[in-house]
Amino acid sequence: MSKQVNHRKLGNSAIEVAPLAFGGNVFGWTVDEATSFSLLDKFVDAGLNLVDTADVYSRWVPGNSGGESETIIGKWIKQGGKRDKLVIATKVGKDMGDGKIGLSRAYIKRAVEASLTRLQTDYIDLYQSHDDDRNTPLEETLQTYGELVQEGKVRLIGASNYDAARLEQARQISRAHGYPLYQTLQPEYNLYARAEFENTLEQYCLKEQIGVINFYGLASGFLSGKYRSEQDIGKSARGGKVQAYLNPRGLRILDALDAVAARLDSTPASVALAWLMARPSITAPIASATSLAQMDALIAATQLTLDTAAIAQLDQASAP
Repeated sequence: MSKQVNHRKLGNSAIEVAPLAFGGNVFGWTVDEATSFSLLDKFVDAGLNLVDTADVYSRWVPGNSGGESETIIGKWIKQGGKRDKLVIATKVGKDMGDGKIGLSRAYIKRAVEASLTRLQTDYIDLYQSHDDDRNTPLEETLQTYGELVQEGKVRLIGASNYDAARLEQARQISRAHGYPLYQTLQPEYNLYARAEFENTLEQYCLKEQIGVINFYGLASGFLSGKYRSEQDIGKSARGGKVQAYLNPRGLRILDALDAVAARLDSTPASVALAWLMARPSITAPIASATSLAQMDALIAATQLTLDTAAIAQLDQASAP
């Protein structure tokens, strides 16, 4: 019998999520619709609930135009009636082509309706600014989000790829005008990519009680241990991103993950995610799965508690 998954609050809100988010970037890219449904079923059946997507997923695939991931999630909700089991986090602002980009009032109003239609829902739990749009005043963006919250179309707002100064500036504006506060941040953070988050954002997020939903929780699959040499890079569509990690530090991190996984009868992927979940600043790392076996490793991570020796070993091996 698996133990109960402990839920955590998203930022300072009343919305509670399990400590791991499923990355929906794979839907309509490396995972077809039928497999996506199976993965979502398994995820929800395990007591997990936070699914992260974006309107732009997966526009980079030849023949796609964006919105494919949201569309698949929407079809899953429609056929299974499990909307109440999901906390849906999606994003707006990346280039969708035809001038559809940014965080202006006019564009957000159009984009949110398109996302709601694709997701086949009348509200988005967490609506995130995918990138900081320096061409649009923060006031305009935040006021627009405030209207969407009042209309019941959005419950919370979050920011992705913002630095601490801009996040603080946005929150000051929200407080001054009564607009919603950014409750979450999506930075890149994992055992390999530690320095930027830890040096510039972590203390701020802890102090302000901002929920952190970090992306690349497994460093594009590198921390699962499946890429250990140049020959392994062709193993998947994401292999090209992994080349940068194949160096002495990266291999030292894999050695530590192997050692901890062997001692705890686990896997490198589960250990890497459990290390993130044990960090007080992290609400829920985002990780993707393209098979039910990979999903098992994600679920196992939420059941794994690392002891202080394991955390120290991983901290040391991955020291920036």
